[in-house]
Amino acid sequence: MPRRPFLRAFVSPAALCAIAFVAAMAAVLQFSVRAYIPGSLDPGGFTLVNFAALLKPLYGRVFLDTVWICFITAVCTLVIGYPVAYALVRAKGAFLKSAMLIVVVTPLFLGEVVRTYSWIVVLGNNGFVNTVLLKLGMIERPLQLMFTSFGVVLALVHVTLPVMVIMLAAALSHIDPDYERAAESLGAGPIRAFLSVTLPLSTPGIVAGVTTAFAWTFSAFATPQLIGGGQVNMVSNLVYQLGFASFNFPFAASLSVVGLVLAFGMIALLRAGLRPLEAVGPQ
Repeated sequence: MPRRPFLRAFVSPAALCAIAFVAAMAAVLQFSVRAYIPGSLDPGGFTLVNFAALLKPLYGRVFLDTVWICFITAVCTLVIGYPVAYALVRAKGAFLKSAMLIVVVTPLFLGEVVRTYSWIVVLGNNGFVNTVLLKLGMIERPLQLMFTSFGVVLALVHVTLPVMVIMLAAALSHIDPDYERAAESLGAGPIRAFLSVTLPLSTPGIVAGVTTAFAWTFSAFATPQLIGGGQVNMVSNLVYQLGFASFNFPFAASLSVVGLVLAFGMIALLRAGLRPLEAVGPQ
């Protein structure tokens, strides 16, 4: 066995993070099966009433809305991000590639709250979009873009797009352009060569990007909280309202546990649904 003198130094931080994560999850889990005592921050005894209360239609609607918003965000991010990633990989010149990469990853350098407030300026009734449309005479009154699912999805696509582009670019960069040239030399046009060669070979990046975008969006808080304004609720916002507005920490913990299980379940279903797409990829 070859000696690895730095293995312990590399593994130790990850092990400490894993232990802290497991301890935090254990604390949330034990809170989820404790009773809520009104007027007290200390939980009561063991109970499963918190999970039974989650069967109410109100909470079921929040779960469905969260899954739907995450799915739409992942699909929109894929549709927008694929051409950007393709252009990034196939761009000629180091300067152009660097400029495109900087523009793509810039949203990751902004704080979530700062980025969300920027979208409020853009989407508000007196914001950039409505001001331009009103001055052009395209609308007679401001469009309601804030406090809607459309506004929330638009802002979530903005923050998820860099991750999608990076993953797709990594997959596309491993595809030899000679494959497309070979297909074109056999009579295929550029579009057919792309659909029959490049797109199938990039399926690992598509699958990884879609699942990551879905999981990334599932935990979003500031964006649906500020852009949604209480009209568009996701699981994270409901956990915040119950835990810090009502101080019902046991119920908020049970909601967190169910949300985590739902996230893992939906990601598993998503990967199972994308498995036929992987089958047409590189073998």
